[in-house]
Amino acid sequence: MAHQKTALIVGMAKSGIAAARLLYENGYRVIINDMKPEIKGLFDALSGIAYEVRLGDDPMDLLDGVDLLIPSPIIPFFRPFIVEAKRRGIEVISEIELGYRYAQADFVCITGTNGKTTCTTLTGEIFKAAGRKTFVLGNIGVAISAHAMETRPGDVIVAETAALQLEGNVRFHAKAAGVCNITPDHIDRFGSMEKYIAAKAKIFDNQTEADYAVLNYDDPIVRGFEKLTPAHVLFFSRKEQVPQGMYMDGDTIMLRWNGQDGPFMDRREIYIPGGHNLENAMLCALLALSQGVDAEVIRETLRTFKGVEHRIEFVCERSGVRYINDSKGTNPDSTVKAIEAMDRPTVLILGGYDKHTGFEEVFNALPGSQVKACVVLGQTADEIMETAKRHGFETVCYRCETFRETVEKCRDLAVPGDNVLLSPACASWGMFDNYEQRGQVFKTIVKKFD
Repeated sequence: MAHQKTALIVGMAKSGIAAARLLYENGYRVIINDMKPEIKGLFDALSGIAYEVRLGDDPMDLLDGVDLLIPSPIIPFFRPFIVEAKRRGIEVISEIELGYRYAQADFVCITGTNGKTTCTTLTGEIFKAAGRKTFVLGNIGVAISAHAMETRPGDVIVAETAALQLEGNVRFHAKAAGVCNITPDHIDRFGSMEKYIAAKAKIFDNQTEADYAVLNYDDPIVRGFEKLTPAHVLFFSRKEQVPQGMYMDGDTIMLRWNGQDGPFMDRREIYIPGGHNLENAMLCALLALSQGVDAEVIRETLRTFKGVEHRIEFVCERSGVRYINDSKGTNPDSTVKAIEAMDRPTVLILGGYDKHTGFEEVFNALPGSQVKACVVLGQTADEIMETAKRHGFETVCYRCETFRETVEKCRDLAVPGDNVLLSPACASWGMFDNYEQRGQVFKTIVKKFD
């Protein structure tokens, strides 16, 4: 009788749960492990499958007899138990690699620092509008492993692929891969900007000359990725004409590709606001065009797509003040993009978990912007206040202890005609489970204002 293979899954959040189910359904003996000795709702999420529970144990003690190790994306590959697993010849892969191996669909992938979720959602909407059976998966919140077995040839998986997930890829192959931008993020996790960039670049592993890479021409790091892939490269740019791809001529988006060199659509037709969303729209359009989607389907989707929750999301207006939820602004570059999208005087909420990115970029963007005051909280509050002082902003920077107190302080500072913008430039950990929870709490508080 053939040996039943054993898989060890370390980290039992959404991707770990999906991986456990997929592996059990494909004949593996499954061991689940997490540093937490108890995880609320875990056993309900795993109902109907058999597994060995080793919560709270050191994964180093669980490697004997293991054939396959799938660590959570937040676990660095330099952790001793992963190094030891590789030394023993245990295969170590990411959850998205696992999902890829069992999926039959074509993968259209988006990575980058900011804009991934908007681009993934919008690209998914375009493919759905084109009549393709489409699964929108990955870092957007639904694990690839959760739906891999449902896919059939000709289907499309539009996948948001974060650097944390790409690190463990082996065979993973994107027929089309788009990169929004690269700015400092997760340096606490990777140890250096160079390692973060290298992880992002793994999106191009296994691409061929038959595939496509869609790259931001205005970002020097992303533009340089052209050298890392044999795929056909399409660029998008707000600033310059590009050899092939999309660029701006005044308010007109121009398409230069496949024998065409002329207008594609007017930027003012795109529903979602902000210059960064113009970049996102061009990236999504090029990904779809590369896979044969009709141009008019793309244009109509861009005219109607209203954006994603927690990303420059209008919540409500109270007493003449507009409240905007950008809880997905978890790093400085993302917050700068939200600041640039503001068209009214704005009170900005900053602060949260420290990812060691610094805040110079945010305060460099404030002169000439609509931001008139900042309210600061969380683990990074001291550093933000010090940065504000260096930039001469300390007189309009206010510190609060709790999240509710922070939002109420913003209400007191705002006058009719102003915005209050939650765009913290920090992760939510420590105060919230994730950025979605932070955004929901913000929405709940402001909707109860008179």
